[in-house]
This record gives sequence, C-alpha cells and structure tokens, in this order.
Amino acid sequence: MRKPEFVYVIFIKTTPETLWEALTSSYFSKRYWFGAELRSDWRSGSPLALVMNGVTTETGEILEADRPRRLSYTFKHVTKEAYRNERPSTVTFKIEQHGTVVKLTLTHEGFAEGSKFLEDISKGWPAILSNLKSLLENGAALDIPVSALG
Repeated sequence: MRKPEFVYVIFIKTTPETLWEALTSSYFSKRYWFGAELRSDWRSGSPLALVMNGVTTETGEILEADRPRRLSYTFKHVTKEAYRNERPSTVTFKIEQHGTVVKLTLTHEGFAEGSKFLEDISKGWPAILSNLKSLLENGAALDIPVSALG
C-alpha cells in the first residue's frame, strides 16, 4: 500500500531564481502565504519555522537546498491540538525551466493513514501556490478568503 501524499504541479511565468527567492524569502512568503513568514537560513540541517502573527505554527528542518532546482524540508504543525500528535511530514519543491515558464512540482508526503493534516493541507497548498503564481506573474496575490479553504 502506498503512503498518503499530496502532489501539485503548477506552471509559472518566471525564472527558477525568482521562484527560489519567493519560496525562501520571508518578504515574499508573507505576501502569498496568508501573512505567514518562512524563516530559515536555507542550509541543509538548519531549522525552519513558519510564523504567523508572531506565533510559530509549523517547524521543520531543511533536508535539501539545491538552489534553484530543489528544496526539501520536514514540516510539523505545533499549534492545533488536532495535528500536534501527527508525525513530521516532508515538503519537496522541484523547479524545472520549460522555455519561458517554470514547472513547480510540490510533493508533501509522509503522512499516516487517515491524517487530518493531509486532508487540510490538500485544501491549503492549491490556494498558497495560486497566490504565489499570481504574485510572480502579476505583482499581487489573489484575494482568496480563508473561509474558502474549508
């Protein structure tokens, strides 16, 4: 039996370097990730924190940082009781140039069978990546209401 995972592919009119910067910059993440800041020095083995309104909501460790091709880190939710006991999962971004666009493949895996967190990230990632695409292509993120995420 395959382990539960989430895979999402999106094409963005940008460069691999610009996309990498957006994926690793607190300034950018606050603009497309509903105000959340990604904090790390982006070196293998370094800690990662996702901070929203001054509160760390997720933590992790950088597993791989191959600029501007591949980024991978562990991801563990630490604030909501429903997710706190779930094991850390792994987020991997694969960045590939295709002519004038970049193919971004996100894989989020390592969830236990029946994971509530997997169910919820499956709603969140499409909105986050749609915001990222809009920001990079048009200069502004979408106005997606949090209520739309279920």
